[in-house]
Amino acid sequence: MQEQYRTLAREGVHETEINRSRFLCALAPVADEREAQEFVARIRKEHPTATHNCFAYVLGADASVQRASDDGEPGGTAGVPMLQMLLRREMRYVAAVVTRYYGGVKLGAGGLIRAYGGVVGEALDELGTVTRQRFRLATVTVDHQRAGKLENDLRATGRAVRDVRYAEAVTIEIGLPDADVPAFEAWLADTTAGTALLALGGEAYGDA
Repeated sequence: MQEQYRTLAREGVHETEINRSRFLCALAPVADEREAQEFVARIRKEHPTATHNCFAYVLGADASVQRASDDGEPGGTAGVPMLQMLLRREMRYVAAVVTRYYGGVKLGAGGLIRAYGGVVGEALDELGTVTRQRFRLATVTVDHQRAGKLENDLRATGRAVRDVRYAEAVTIEIGLPDADVPAFEAWLADTTAGTALLALGGEAYGDA
């Protein structure tokens, strides 16, 4: 698995004009292919009179799913440069739709490639990106007497506390980088005088 990946901070639209053609780049974070396709369909519905609605999206922390469409522009001049810009910026779980309203001046193949790739880059700069870090899910079980202090200590040392549940004992779910697990086990035993139990779970991604 990838140690980390970058994705979009928020959904939004960036517009620019090139040789009288309007280019609107809509970007959105998407969790899967269904969400990506729904986003593309929504933008197309918003711009039914546009000359072109070209798209590209990248899914998977390892970019395992990549799709692009020129939507009637000359082959390889729209969707591919959009996709290449997403990959060059190491973006994942992101969909881009560039809507073009033709302004009467032909751009040529090189001009189209620069326009479509460029507007995606500008939109990424404007909307901002976030980094997601791979971590191990872990559950700490501790008695009520020590739970409050332990939770405070975890937060104070920068641990990602994801959930706290109170029952007969208290379970605190955290995220740990794999490399930190041995040191954390030692710290936990020391902090709780060996009374806390640590159970390691699966892997996930969270804010770095």
